[in-house]
Amino acid sequence: MTTQFIAVAQAAVADGRITAEELLSLRREGWGDGVITRAEAEALFAVNNALNERTPEWCDFFVEAIGEFVLNGTLPRLQCSLEEAEWLIGQIDHDGVVESMVELETMVRILERAENTPDRLKTYVLDVVEREVLTGTGPTRCGGALAATHISAAECRIIRRVIFASGGHGPAAVTRWDAEMLFRLKDATLAEENAAEWDDLFIDGVANFLKGFVLPKAQVSHERKRELEAFVADSSVNVGRFIGRVAKEAPQVMNHFGRVFGKKQAAGTDFEALAAAGEVVTDYESEWLEKMVAADGEVDELESRLIARLAAEH
Repeated sequence: MTTQFIAVAQAAVADGRITAEELLSLRREGWGDGVITRAEAEALFAVNNALNERTPEWCDFFVEAIGEFVLNGTLPRLQCSLEEAEWLIGQIDHDGVVESMVELETMVRILERAENTPDRLKTYVLDVVEREVLTGTGPTRCGGALAATHISAAECRIIRRVIFASGGHGPAAVTRWDAEMLFRLKDATLAEENAAEWDDLFIDGVANFLKGFVLPKAQVSHERKRELEAFVADSSVNVGRFIGRVAKEAPQVMNHFGRVFGKKQAAGTDFEALAAAGEVVTDYESEWLEKMVAADGEVDELESRLIARLAAEH
């Protein structure tokens, strides 16, 4: 943390505005040592809460800086721990609401950039969007008030980005919880003029849950990645010296390693088989879908289109 960074942030809080010069100063001071500290991140939240107007330049910087702190402020990089997620939610939800679109965008970008994040963060973001749709209040990417029980293009984009984010439950993996959220939104907005993107989002999301697949080790946990990085840090010199000596003194051994490693890889995970298995809608999934469709006593147009797509891909 630099004294100048905090001083600039405090001046912006007092003024309720941030000038181009102040923003440039924050960039210089914040990136000067290549690290955004927690104190600096909290100072940025104080500025964001105090601003009367949030310019695009400020929003870009805020999203970038907070994401840098959460994902790279501590090792391992590109990982968001539960503690960091709780800190982020606490900063945003200190008064019980997400006050600005830039805060929502910050969380979405972290989910997109991260290799892994705790379920708590993804669940929180989707809860915020669902509450906005059902109550008609809250920030939107396009600005302005929301119509109650109306799904806007802004919410469609956010939901799609979150449920398919790399830092969620798995890259491009929609969960049962996600799919049930999509059904809730559909049932609540059937009579409304939703955004054109909504129909495809609903069908794509639910179909992905039913016919997609997730590798068991698609994501490395925060704790496991910390262990692996510690091992590499302790062993890299010795391992590198060993491999270098083998390559120089016994190249035929390296060729043997290549053959062995090649065989091991060939005998590893059969991705095509996993994908094919994922395409099959299981009895459990069929029962789940039947239950969701029958919940309101009728088969609506979106449900009919979903069923037709599943049947066509069978």
